[in-house]
Amino acid sequence: MGIGTTGVILLVLVALLLFGPNKLPELGRAFGRTLREFKAGAKDIMGDDDQNDKNKDSKRIDVTEREHNDSNNKRLPD
Repeated sequence: MGIGTTGVILLVLVALLLFGPNKLPELGRAFGRTLREFKAGAKDIMGDDDQNDKNKDSKRIDVTEREHNDSNNKRLPD
């Protein structure tokens, strides 16, 4: 289900009648800025998730390395 060519033309004509030809470019720019900010925010959120995953993985590695080093440093009783 999508908007066909006639639907898009009808929407543009209605917007032109409602807002006038001088206001439409300004509305288009505002809409573009809004989309750009939304995409940037989504990328930041996804980047934070990726960063958290990397931190969890590095903590796991640190723990296993620490356990490995501790087992190498243990000595048998004399």
